[in-house]
Amino acid sequence: MSTKSFYQDRRIRKSKAALKESLIAIMKEKDFKEISITDIVQTADLNRGTFYKHYQYKEELLEEAIDDVIKDLIDSYREPYQGVEVLIINKLSSSTIKIFDHVEKYSNFYSLLVKSNVLFELQKRICDELKKLVLQDITNQPLQHNINANLIASYQANAIWGMISEWIQSEFIYSAAYMAEQLLAILHLNSAKNTYRET
Repeated sequence: MSTKSFYQDRRIRKSKAALKESLIAIMKEKDFKEISITDIVQTADLNRGTFYKHYQYKEELLEEAIDDVIKDLIDSYREPYQGVEVLIINKLSSSTIKIFDHVEKYSNFYSLLVKSNVLFELQKRICDELKKLVLQDITNQPLQHNINANLIASYQANAIWGMISEWIQSEFIYSAAYMAEQLLAILHLNSAKNTYRET
């Protein structure tokens, strides 16, 4: 990659990030349907031409912002699996749990998600993504007492989402590291002998 294209790519990423942050910030104050392209670019301190270089409609911008969050959520959830075939809960350290770092990184987005009904449907999508990730964890594991895999995955996904929601409602009173420590303590309490294999 040439130096010129590197700087162009970086400028594009920076412009897109500014537009997304602008949209989320405005959505705290206005209904999405009332937000104009002018609102978005003025808040981002960019011009309309920059917007139209990347998007036709504000809906595309919102969809890409949501996709970015979901992708980063998945990457963050999978972080403890990096370089290991089998994840042993008892040997997991809180520093490898990155899901709360992810929520902190996208704190404006998650605050909007939890504190308003603007993106209400997205809460279900995030819980569904978490459930899929948990199901991948337990796919190859024998479950004790004929436990239904879908139900336990739903239970764990909603438990994680419950912790995230509580943290957001508290205005992020705790650090991401503290939240990771608490999740790990709960995992140790609930599944001292369980191991999960990445598929």
